[in-house]
Amino acid sequence: VKGTNRAIALSTDGNGRYCYLDPRAGGAIAVAEAARNVVCAGGEPVAATDCLNFGNPENLEVYYQLEEAINGMAAACEMLDTPVVSGNVSLYNESGGSPIYPTPVVGILGVLEDVDQARGSAFAAAGLEVYLLGDADLDPSGGLAGSEYLMAVHGFAAGQPAIDLDREAAVQKACLEGIRTGLVRSAHDCADGGLAVALAESALQSGFGLEAIGWVADGRVDAALFGEAQARILVTVEPEDATELESIASRHRVPALRIGATTDDGRFRLGTDIDLPVEELRKIYEEALPALLAG
Repeated sequence: VKGTNRAIALSTDGNGRYCYLDPRAGGAIAVAEAARNVVCAGGEPVAATDCLNFGNPENLEVYYQLEEAINGMAAACEMLDTPVVSGNVSLYNESGGSPIYPTPVVGILGVLEDVDQARGSAFAAAGLEVYLLGDADLDPSGGLAGSEYLMAVHGFAAGQPAIDLDREAAVQKACLEGIRTGLVRSAHDCADGGLAVALAESALQSGFGLEAIGWVADGRVDAALFGEAQARILVTVEPEDATELESIASRHRVPALRIGATTDDGRFRLGTDIDLPVEELRKIYEEALPALLAG
């Protein structure tokens, strides 16, 4: 912000699959994830805007989806203290007589009092401790609901997405406190693709590796790696700051699970299931879309 050391952070989010499966939960998740991204950048969410993309509201099913999504968004905005300052709607979106997935897209604006506290999602250095703020024990029926994993690997959207807004607010506050005190070196929301994808993204952006061979999936491996349970943020801290981070999390009544540590050896090791060079992950990541379009 000109003439000050303040800055703004912006994020937009929306997931039509979640809203198709549960409009109220999907609307709340759209708000929560946008706010979570702002927090990960070091901003405090202060306002929301939206674009509501739905089918024909004269269809009672679509009308229900619209009403429930708005109710979910309102509940999340109230819990996260982000008033809706503007918005618009796009209705009657159909193809072949079928409505699109109900897709509220939410924008969140956040304020950083000190731009020097801005954080990125890339691993900031080697030798940092990687922690997951939020629940690690995933219920497959909720964590996998509407997930990218189900769609990409199994070809369908199913299940009932869920979000605990009290936990979401607590996780965001814990992360923001960790950033403002200077403990947190990087922060990345754990969302589309789940834990494994979030960790891979942080490694790809930085080039640093991950050593998390001590991490063991509890229950179903696919749910633990790719489940999309809400209210989770990955953060990194210096080893000497790990205890203080755990203390902050405890004060906010948020679980803090050590996942592993960043490395400079260029390998991505997660549990007993994944051990790949970061550059191989990068090749897969960057060539996926061209390969899909070419095929």
